[in-house]
Amino acid sequence: MVSLTFIFWMYVVLFGIIGAMRGWARELLVSFSVILALTFISLITKYISFVSALMLSNANFSFWLRTIIMIVLVFFGYQTPNIPRFAAKMTREKLQDTLLGIFLGALNGYLIAGSIWRFMHEAGYPFATITAPLVGTPMGDAALKLVEYLPPKLMGEPTIYFAVVLAFIFVIVVFI
Repeated sequence: MVSLTFIFWMYVVLFGIIGAMRGWARELLVSFSVILALTFISLITKYISFVSALMLSNANFSFWLRTIIMIVLVFFGYQTPNIPRFAAKMTREKLQDTLLGIFLGALNGYLIAGSIWRFMHEAGYPFATITAPLVGTPMGDAALKLVEYLPPKLMGEPTIYFAVVLAFIFVIVVFI
């Protein structure tokens, strides 16, 4: 049996390695897509009544809807634009670019894996093969403490709205 905490940190490290290979600019686009996904999920659950009613009545639907939104937007975030103007700004030449890519990649791993874990936690771990952390055990207590610091809880309202505004400001200033 493998702990969810181990799986979470494994993904953070894996995404950090991916970030080192892709570079900071491409990883920043992925970070923005995760922020956009969390904002979109927050908006549809708050302002679209039939979606929020379905999510409250069916935990599996809630998990899958939020996870699919996250995966789709992250997928498109990883599809790097192939525009020559952007390509010149996304070139990697220095050690600093690689190190920043590692940091942003690890941040993306935290945002993506952490969000999906939090969605699963809120849905009551709807899979037979994945069980909730056991209270009273060292690994279970560590996992439950970590769940409180995962992105959907940590970046709730209004923090997520400020993150979107800052992301758009960054895109306008740096990329355009």
